[in-house]
Amino acid sequence: MAGAIAAALRAAAATLVAALGLPAGAAAQEPEPCRFVCGLELKFEPTFTIENLAHRHLVSSPDGETARAERERVFETVLALDLETRLPRLGFTAEAIAAPFSDDNRVELEFEANFHWLTEGMTRGWVTSHVDVVDQFSPAQRPDDTQAYTHKLDFELDTAFHPFNRLPEGRWLRGFELEISLDYLATGTPRMGDVFPDGSRFLDDASRWSLSFVIIIPVAPF
Repeated sequence: MAGAIAAALRAAAATLVAALGLPAGAAAQEPEPCRFVCGLELKFEPTFTIENLAHRHLVSSPDGETARAERERVFETVLALDLETRLPRLGFTAEAIAAPFSDDNRVELEFEANFHWLTEGMTRGWVTSHVDVVDQFSPAQRPDDTQAYTHKLDFELDTAFHPFNRLPEGRWLRGFELEISLDYLATGTPRMGDVFPDGSRFLDDASRWSLSFVIIIPVAPF
């Protein structure tokens, strides 16, 4: 009986291969190497950001009082899609960012090119770091902006710690990370002399630095 079942299975497999037009042994062949994008991974990233980190700018109110900008603390939620490439030190990330508790309930979109300078192989999997060049599409910040959203150029230095990297491959918790991100928003921020509809005037260029603390939770690989 067992021999008859095995023979039937072999016949069915041969029929399927022939129907699909595949050469014999195709099922055992290794998958072809990717051409450029080799893998996708979806992540959820609760983020705590300190804005106006350095060189807090001066603002003059309509009544002539001058005050220095305060360091703002913002909670954001990020949905990130990482794209792994054939080049070990180059990756891409697309992000949708929301600040649910901010006054303007802002939403941002970002597309990042990630250049990895510290890899898992260099730290036995404990720490990784990359420099990102970011196209940020976010609410306009300057009074002469003609659109509600504008493109901005952002630079990031992201350093991630992998506390569960000793878990076996395939374990969900292995992809959990704690990250620190230092940002420099190069364009699109208010400049000295900008006057806003409420009558306030910037006496310095707006601070461009921010620091974020990120919890990276893996959702699904593709």
